Amino acid sequence: MRCIADSSLPPLREPDATPPSVPLRGFQLRDVPFIASIVADALNEHYDNSLYASLSDAWPDGFLVAPDSLGRPIGFLLGVCQVEGEGRVLMFAVDREHRRSGVGSALMDEFLERSRGRGLKRATLEVRVGNATAIRFYTRYGFSVVDLLRGYYSDGENGYQMARPLS
Repeated sequence: MRCIADSSLPPLREPDATPPSVPLRGFQLRDVPFIASIVADALNEHYDNSLYASLSDAWPDGFLVAPDSLGRPIGFLLGVCQVEGEGRVLMFAVDREHRRSGVGSALMDEFLERSRGRGLKRATLEVRVGNATAIRFYTRYGFSVVDLLRGYYSDGENGYQMARPLS
């Protein structure tokens, strides 16, 4: 795997297992308005609401939701398998009020575990080049930059493709 950019922080060991205070569940259709709101705020993207259900159908166990005490999503990770042996984090975001509380770590830990359980060998994702916080988070999980994606996002911002082995 070729790394074209290095993070300023050294990679750390993979974070510990899901904290018990962060429950996770699978995606439900009633989650769409909450997830769409998180996507608009955190990712600055807007998708047709039907997209979430159709992507969930392909790999239901890859679409993880962290709900609040009332069952409303406060974070989610939408993983897909589009390439043989590879799990891809297609969308991943946590509501602004719940960041730095372990929600993102719980989602990523579970996604990587489910990917390994499915026998996948590699995980990939894309991230905005200007999102230093997310890049540091992914680097702590062993992801490294493998490609620059010019004009990748709808607003024209470049992205990085990041990848890590799952073994």
